[in-house]
Amino acid sequence: MLRVRAIQIDDAAQAKKELALIGADAPGISIMTAKAVHRVIKVENVPTRAAVILKQEMLSKGGEAAVSRGVGNFSVDKTDVLLMGTVKQFNRLIAKLKAQPFGLAKLADLLCQTLNNLDTSCRKSGLNCRGYQIPLGQRTIIMGILNVTPDSFSDGGKFFDLDTAVKHALEMVEQGADIIDIGGESTRPAAVPVSLEEELDRVLPVLKRLVKETDVPVSVDTYKAEVARQALIEGAHIINDVWGLKADPEMAKVVAGYDDVPLILMHNQKGTEYNSMMDDILGSLKESVDKALAAGVKRENIILDPGIGFGKDTDQNLEVMHRLWEFKTLGYPILLGTSRKSMIGNTLNLPVTERVEGTAATVAFGIAQGVDIVRVHDIKEMVRVVRMTDAMVRRP
Repeated sequence: MLRVRAIQIDDAAQAKKELALIGADAPGISIMTAKAVHRVIKVENVPTRAAVILKQEMLSKGGEAAVSRGVGNFSVDKTDVLLMGTVKQFNRLIAKLKAQPFGLAKLADLLCQTLNNLDTSCRKSGLNCRGYQIPLGQRTIIMGILNVTPDSFSDGGKFFDLDTAVKHALEMVEQGADIIDIGGESTRPAAVPVSLEEELDRVLPVLKRLVKETDVPVSVDTYKAEVARQALIEGAHIINDVWGLKADPEMAKVVAGYDDVPLILMHNQKGTEYNSMMDDILGSLKESVDKALAAGVKRENIILDPGIGFGKDTDQNLEVMHRLWEFKTLGYPILLGTSRKSMIGNTLNLPVTERVEGTAATVAFGIAQGVDIVRVHDIKEMVRVVRMTDAMVRRP
């Protein structure tokens, strides 16, 4: 009996697997793989003359291109373009654009890079944290949150004492945390900034203990370059900058001084106003990446964080969650931090002490959308969520 069903193919590896399952031969699989993966790519601010050529070329390859209605009569100077087609059609387009004027040769390179970024089979397999190897892509990495602050939104004051903080970190490692992230300044809305001296007094004693007493990498959550500098001297393995290098211009140089220190760049901004939210967020993260690379930070050391709860209201946070997959466009590992946040509390109308299930939902969804690292408070529960989700999502 005939049966019909749809198959979701996200990358070349999945395409090859499905083609092999029906018994296609090796030469056929090689030819058809790029035809089985479909992409929709948005290109912003394309000059009208270039957009006309771009649309014609994509149509000639069997794909589609949507442009502003003003392109037809040249009543607009620029337009955004939605390109729609298989990877095979995009590859043929790229080859043709390399010989075209009006900046289309540069666009060809950007399209090629974007297609490669979206193909998870091309992703690197590990992250070097000063000797600790973190296996990206094989499983989801769990970062445990350790707030040594009196005023953090979720657990402020709970682990402010040195011995209590170290004990809690060791418990998180025992429960399955792959990384411990120490924060010495609350980033909740309306939190009072702390001085450099106060943050160092909070972070360094805990850090010194943990690098000796744990066997996992220790991250320091700070936007101050001097805190990062002293933390790295004391043995910190990762720097987590919640302002994506935009609060302290010296931060990038500090991290660049180490060949094997990953740098997490989070999207953040004052206020919740956007022209086009996802375009603006991705553009801001790209600026952060450019700052890091210009300072000498190695490309393989960069991790991106969409910044759930920062510069976004509840609806905007939910929209970012819905479109997490788009962050793969930038080609860097993605860290997701949703644990106990107001997005969950506002959606479920629950206090911060009752947001474990909501956090679990965001973690599972994030993994399905391709995130590599989840930053959480409730390690035991989230380890179970991660392992179950990985078993479904990260199929061999």
